[in-house]
Amino acid sequence: MPIIFITYSFAYVDRSNFGFGAAGGMANTLHITPGITSLIGSLFFLGYFFFQIPGANYAEKKSAKKLLLWSMILWGLLAAATGVITNVSLLLVDRFLLGIVESAVFPSLLILISHWFTKGERSRANTILILGNPATVLWMSIASGYLVKFFGWQWMFIIEGLIAIVWSIVWWFTVKDQPQEASWLTSQEKSDLLEVLKEEQKEIQPVPNLLAAAKSRNVFCLMAVYFFWSVGIYGFIMWLPSILKQMSHAGIAATGWLSALPYLLAIFAMIGISYISDKTLRRKAAVWPCLSLGGVLLYVSFQVGTQHFILSYILLILAGASMYAPYGPFFAAITEMLPRNVAGGAMALVNSMGALGSFVGTYVVGLIKGSAGGLQAAFLFMGVAMLLSGIFMALVKGRRNGNAHNSTTASYSK
Repeated sequence: MPIIFITYSFAYVDRSNFGFGAAGGMANTLHITPGITSLIGSLFFLGYFFFQIPGANYAEKKSAKKLLLWSMILWGLLAAATGVITNVSLLLVDRFLLGIVESAVFPSLLILISHWFTKGERSRANTILILGNPATVLWMSIASGYLVKFFGWQWMFIIEGLIAIVWSIVWWFTVKDQPQEASWLTSQEKSDLLEVLKEEQKEIQPVPNLLAAAKSRNVFCLMAVYFFWSVGIYGFIMWLPSILKQMSHAGIAATGWLSALPYLLAIFAMIGISYISDKTLRRKAAVWPCLSLGGVLLYVSFQVGTQHFILSYILLILAGASMYAPYGPFFAAITEMLPRNVAGGAMALVNSMGALGSFVGTYVVGLIKGSAGGLQAAFLFMGVAMLLSGIFMALVKGRRNGNAHNSTTASYSK
């Protein structure tokens, strides 16, 4: 899990540091408008959207380890190239290709976790993975702020991209695709774990193929949840440095510290919610209230406005924690609703809709922020998106499993 966490953390650096490049002088250096800056930042998610399912299928049927090795090397090169390319057209292509290369990372890591952890552990394992999101933005906000300050935005991209290439060596020599490949487990431990995972699969209603899964109400609702969730949270992630810099009138290093605090609280919220979710196995009940609360807090922050920066900032910290908290239970629910033959593809479908939502959130929030509506309209837009995600999660239906002998059975309708 530490290797998985660090790997996703580096992936997240190279997709999210664009906000610091934008706030640190990228637009002035390249002489690009706010609209083009938003398009460059959002094109990552368009590439990410189109190539989810092939990568997830390869990870499930062949090897997540091999897929992620090459993804790491390529995304490191493309991320570093962001600091080298000065032609805007090439920069648009670079960000799109970066999205393609990174598209398989998250679903592949979720599939890898599902091969190693049982139902009673999966939400916490997913949370450790996804902690790479807020934990990364936490340290990246500070580190990127200082890298931009002392070396410039170009070197920030180059340094943070090259780190991923070096890390790919560690990944290759430490990670195993399946428990039976692990030298640190005894034969009995391997057998016991595989038997539990096999029994859990028997408890899930069979689904013949991915098309049948995609037509189900639950998968449709989960796709809608992650679309609107990503609209809100990626609008928040990508433009928070610029928003805070504009609201506080602080320098870029101070903006880095201000940007870090929402993610610090998010780490504790994610750990707490995933722990409760694994103990109660009430996945749905762990997700929709957090998403709805995040939307309300963003809306209230919109109402407070920029004239009361301290109060608005506190609300943003709480909103960030609420939006991040339910990631672990959400993705645990997908693997526990669907059998293994379609779970990987379904996660890719859900994640691809999240990528599309991320594109919309990054691009539209960037446009709104620079328009007549300004920051308040951007907050309102993100808040409405989060409320819609909570509503769709509340519409997810579940069934109570009939295998009473297994203590890990649960109803998702709770």
